[in-house]
Amino acid sequence: MTVDVLAIAAHPDDIEMTCAGTILSLVAQGKKVAGVDLTRGELGTRGTPEIRAQEAAEGSRIMQLVARENMGFRDGFFRNDEEHQMALIPIIRKYRPKIILTNTPDDRHPDHGRAAELVNDACFYAGLRQIKTVDEDGQPQEAHRPIYVYNFVQDRWLKPDFIVDITPYWNEKLAAIKAYKSQFFDPTSTEPQSYISGEPFLKFLESRTREHGHMIGAEFGEGFISRRMLGVQDLTVLV
Repeated sequence: MTVDVLAIAAHPDDIEMTCAGTILSLVAQGKKVAGVDLTRGELGTRGTPEIRAQEAAEGSRIMQLVARENMGFRDGFFRNDEEHQMALIPIIRKYRPKIILTNTPDDRHPDHGRAAELVNDACFYAGLRQIKTVDEDGQPQEAHRPIYVYNFVQDRWLKPDFIVDITPYWNEKLAAIKAYKSQFFDPTSTEPQSYISGEPFLKFLESRTREHGHMIGAEFGEGFISRRMLGVQDLTVLV
């Protein structure tokens, strides 16, 4: 299955928190979007990997992803090295996306920055035909390099290079986030409190999305960073 856009993130729920609205807007345009979680989030304070897998399935349903996979890398301990790159390259070649959305290059959680570098490097190497990989059936894969790699802004404030208006999709984005009942605010939960489990964190996510929207004259927006210069052919398409 080939897709237009592939979102790759360190943990289940990263995609929902950062680019669910963008994904929903792409789907509304008729684009195919898939997701990949690098880890099962097993070091999380709350929940279990099994619970988070169920929550990821619900988040995927809300975002209308055509597929979602989990690489099973070690939460907190995966690295940007040959082993992990060679595991990720076949996934990139499998879906052959034009656009990759991935973690921010600098953030509170060390996994986010590492994921950004791992994905960026794997995308480059996936385009080298002398690196040989096979698909699930053992058949050789063709080289494929995504044209664009965009990093979504996460916890730390980083100036985005562009912002996507997600105003029509805010409620669905929030529903996708809340699919992770083990992770986010639940007044009935008896599990330990974590950095993201309080009601203030949900308010932060809303305020960040409103801030990005405000920057482009919209109600809600999602910000992205680009490593390459962006260009346009038509000034009238800008917000």
